Amino acid sequence: MEAGEISRDDAVEKAREVVLRILTAAQKSRRELEQSLARKGYPEDVVVQVLDRFGEVGLVDDATYAETIVRTRHAERGLARRGIAAELRRRGIDEDTAVGALDQLDPDDERAAGARLAAKLVTRTRGLDRQVRVRRAVGSLARKGYPPGLAFELVRDALAAEGEETDDLGYAED
Repeated sequence: MEAGEISRDDAVEKAREVVLRILTAAQKSRRELEQSLARKGYPEDVVVQVLDRFGEVGLVDDATYAETIVRTRHAERGLARRGIAAELRRRGIDEDTAVGALDQLDPDDERAAGARLAAKLVTRTRGLDRQVRVRRAVGSLARKGYPPGLAFELVRDALAAEGEETDDLGYAED
């Protein structure tokens, strides 16, 4: 071994400490942890060994992590399935795990969350031109993963609930 090199056992111990520090701050996916350790220069075999052990003891569990993301992003941010699915992909959650986690979302709950969000968005733009209100609210819902037709329908309903005339607000899919 050359000067400056550390033993494999020392590398494993240091990687373990890094992962514990990261997980103390926030739950992460296995891929996010792999990337973090790789950026710090840990060899792949050390990364695999450390993360396998963390998986065995339940500290790295992509299924639980994905379910947590689905619950929090839907409840706290009003994200739709599509928006949450994109975040799960960015975080390195595999497709099967993501689908399993997304299955906990009920379509009626998703629609209700979208309706609440549309009402807030429409309220914030009160006083502006109606077309501007529609465009901003639909755009905001779309960025949260709501399909365009549903986003438009939810905004139209929110405007109607506010007393706005919406009969002339056609939509291409009508």
